[in-house]
Amino acid sequence: MAGFVDVVLRGGMLVFGSLLLGGVAWVRFVLGAEPHAKPDAATTRALRVAAAGAWLGAAAQVLVVVVGLAALGDLHGGWPLGRYLETSFARTALARVALGVALGALAAVLARRPAGRLAWAALAVGAVTLAGSSALLSHAIARVGDRAVLVGLDAIHQVAAGVWVGGLAHLALHGLRARQAADPPARAIARRFSPLALASVAVLVAAGGALTVAYVAEPAALVGTAYGVMVATKIVLLVAALGLACVNFRLVRRAARARDDLKLTRLVEVELGLGLTVLFAAASLTSLPPAVDVRQDRATVAEVAARFTPGPPRLVSPPIDELLLTADPLMAPPGERKPVERAWSEYNHHWAGVFVLLMGVLAALERAGLRAARHWPLAFLGLAAVLFVRNDPRAWPLGPAGFWESMTLPDVLQHRAFVLLVVAFGIFEWMVRTGRLGTRPWAYVFPLLCAAGGGLLLTHSHAMFNLKDEFLTEITHAPLGLLGAFAGWGRWLELRLPEAGRSAGWVWTACLTLVGLLLLFYHEG
Repeated sequence: MAGFVDVVLRGGMLVFGSLLLGGVAWVRFVLGAEPHAKPDAATTRALRVAAAGAWLGAAAQVLVVVVGLAALGDLHGGWPLGRYLETSFARTALARVALGVALGALAAVLARRPAGRLAWAALAVGAVTLAGSSALLSHAIARVGDRAVLVGLDAIHQVAAGVWVGGLAHLALHGLRARQAADPPARAIARRFSPLALASVAVLVAAGGALTVAYVAEPAALVGTAYGVMVATKIVLLVAALGLACVNFRLVRRAARARDDLKLTRLVEVELGLGLTVLFAAASLTSLPPAVDVRQDRATVAEVAARFTPGPPRLVSPPIDELLLTADPLMAPPGERKPVERAWSEYNHHWAGVFVLLMGVLAALERAGLRAARHWPLAFLGLAAVLFVRNDPRAWPLGPAGFWESMTLPDVLQHRAFVLLVVAFGIFEWMVRTGRLGTRPWAYVFPLLCAAGGGLLLTHSHAMFNLKDEFLTEITHAPLGLLGAFAGWGRWLELRLPEAGRSAGWVWTACLTLVGLLLLFYHEG
């Protein structure tokens, strides 16, 4: 449980830090704010968002410290606060908290009144330092050889990512606001942002490539280790985001109408969504051993390929009594998975695949003109019922463990969270498609939850006895997470930019169908 929460909080730290650093770069290089000048409305908004990012990032860092202390407390029978504060991790984390609070206060002051060059320089240097100091909490600081080089590369990578994703966030916010205020049109602002984005992405890719060489080392490790697969996932997300960036760049060069401004803003929203997913995927890397260090438990390409080889689905599960008799108790330490546990897990995944594939097919039929197929979201409720009852058979309601006892296990808690997401999918999307709820804002529930569910899958983990077994069990999570993200942002674009509706609509429909197929052919060995 602590590992999952830690990853989510670290992802939040990256997002909030990007709002700060990207906001500072946005104000100085895009809006052209100058020292001693009274802040205009756009500058004030950007600095307030940057201040909020600094404070929220500090709060997330505090929670990371608390989670770490709680995990140590479970091992030592009490929180070893004194020894913990002696570690470089704790000192760096607390320094980051103090810096974040101070930078938030400074940004809030600059949003209200003119200030001199020293104040602006302090904000810029502090924001860069805060983003770059994330490297001191990463794998780089633990390396024996080339530590200084790796810390430097990681810091540069973090700063470039913060400028790019944070800048996208401020560009998207500006696009939403520009129609209501006397601000420059989106295309004019985007022209100023393009050189900054291009430079930050170039640095991001160069530093990320060098870190990949250092931590992954060989192509086979991109497939045979959890770290490598997550790096590959980041690359796919980044390529998709950069594809949208290329479209936006062309729009910026030729945009001359208000409609082009609107299209630009909508595509930036999706690019931002993919960028945020990249940040959470990056956060998940902190919980994984670098691929270069995984030798004995590395999976082969053939073993990974076997997990994606279609086979007959398991639609009948072993008896519940056999599972309860054979499997370890719910609260037992992680051990080797029994054949009956694998069979039960495959059964759950295959029935989930049946429901999701059915939804994908019906959604495609709806797009083809079959009106009755618009009720396809109701299948989500059937899927939720099956998952709720059978996902964790040793937990409540089937197993002997009570409700609260069951919720203390990260696997059970995450599965229950996914069930809630599935219910929300079904209810809101069905009501929208049948006219019971208006398109705005309720139609946006489905794409946002799709994107959130995809992000959660990239942080989801099973506690197991064997590292290789754990990796091979989770190997399908990366493509499922990618498809969830693409489905969510495809649907978002369909809603936000109707003229792109046909292609964007088929993208998310295809992703939903592919999720069903992956689940239907899932197997654990």
